[in-house]
Amino acid sequence: MTENTPTGDPTPVQQALHLLAADGTNAVALGTLAASEVLLPVPDDSVNPEGEEPGSLALPVFEQGDGLRLVPVFTSEERMTRALPQVRSYRTIRLATLSQGWPADDLSLSIDAGSPDTLTVQGEGVRALATLTGG
Repeated sequence: MTENTPTGDPTPVQQALHLLAADGTNAVALGTLAASEVLLPVPDDSVNPEGEEPGSLALPVFEQGDGLRLVPVFTSEERMTRALPQVRSYRTIRLATLSQGWPADDLSLSIDAGSPDTLTVQGEGVRALATLTGG
C-alpha cells in the first residue's frame, strides 16, 4: 500500500480500502470509507461552468473502452496526481455526502484508481454508503 502520511503510515481511509480489497463486506471498513473525506477532481474545463447552480457539484465522468462510466475520487493528492496528472484542482467532500445525491445506477464510483487498493462501487452501492453514516 502506498504510504501517504508524514509518518509513513497509510491513512485510515487507505487502511479501510485495503481491508475492503480482501473482504468487500467488512462493515467497519465500509463505515470508515463512507465517513471519510475524498478528493474529487475538477477538470480544468469545468471550473465555474456557465449555468451551474450555486451549491451544485459537477462530477467528472470518465468513460472506459468497455462503456463503463465512472467518477474517480482519491484518498490523497499523491494518488490523484499519479492517476490523473493533468488534473490541477479538486474539491474535498465527505464520501457519504457525495453518495447522497448519486445521479444514476449506471454511473460507478472509482476510489483510488490506479492504486493497489482501487475500489469500484456501482451506482446503487454508492447511494448505500450514505446510510452507513446516518447521512
